[in-house]
Amino acid sequence: MEKNNEQLLDDRKVKILDAIIRNYLATGEPVGSRTISKYTDLNLSSATIRNEMADLEELGYIVQPHTSAGRIPSDKGYRFYVDHLMKEKDREVSEMKKFVIEKTQKMEQVLKSVAKMLATNTNYATMISAPTYHNKVKFIQLSSVSAHQILAVVVMNSNIVKNHMIDIEEELDNETLLKLNILLNSALNGLALQEINLATIARLKEQAGIHSQVVSDVMDALAQALSEQEDLQIYTSGATNILKYPELTTSDNATNLLSAFEEKDELISLVNETLAETSSETGIQVYIGNETPIQTMKDCSVVTATYELGDGVKGTIGIIGPKRMDYENVMDNLKTLRSQLDGILNKSKGS
Repeated sequence: MEKNNEQLLDDRKVKILDAIIRNYLATGEPVGSRTISKYTDLNLSSATIRNEMADLEELGYIVQPHTSAGRIPSDKGYRFYVDHLMKEKDREVSEMKKFVIEKTQKMEQVLKSVAKMLATNTNYATMISAPTYHNKVKFIQLSSVSAHQILAVVVMNSNIVKNHMIDIEEELDNETLLKLNILLNSALNGLALQEINLATIARLKEQAGIHSQVVSDVMDALAQALSEQEDLQIYTSGATNILKYPELTTSDNATNLLSAFEEKDELISLVNETLAETSSETGIQVYIGNETPIQTMKDCSVVTATYELGDGVKGTIGIIGPKRMDYENVMDNLKTLRSQLDGILNKSKGS
């Protein structure tokens, strides 16, 4: 049904819909046929444009609010505009002006700067999450501490290191520890927690022979290390920009939105949803109206992008504004940041 509707949109209808949306994005006011006749280069009469607008309304791309003579885009209209805009915007993004961050700054400072810069450049509320890690085993090292204790050092793909003391009944010589290290690393390197099944553990314990209890204790320590996740840090900026848009300041909208930025629980849900989504070719997700997973943002548009630092290390950038947001500017900013963030964060971590 959706595809049939799209096929009914000839070039003229697409241009008129585009003109309605762009004009509404700029003014926030319902758009009439006379405005469109001046706005486009179609050289069509107001009567012809009215007929086309009637067709667009029947197809569900625009709606008439109240008794106004003008039309505004529906969620379906915004969706059509965004999808086509994303396809068309396949050009190189210019360097972000005045975006200079000293490589000696910590990651937190970088992320706060990014959120503030985005809020300034877009005039919307912005958020960015610190990178999260999909932990996998990179290396395991067993070392003797005393006659009845060994130290298990677990290094993960994110280079996070976890140390665990393990009590043993009898002292293990260097040759035995070496064999256990080889055994564990050969079987477990590159695996995530969910990839280590009971069969893998049983096989390891069998190969360890009389030292199967050591392997069992190491596996317990490994499960704890892989399942541990640092608290997700989210940095925000420009929350009060929401108050600039009348459609978001009615009833409890503004209070709920500002509360979401203050408490951040809903933003964490948004980050988790974004990271779980399969990225499009552009790496950008657009949630319009009720499409957003966050109930308090159902009257907004939310545009998110995932940035990657390699080895499963990912974070989320998000911009929240009215449905009439300047999608073109928002996506330009997000594309620029995605291309630059990798190098910036790696420099800040390596400093």
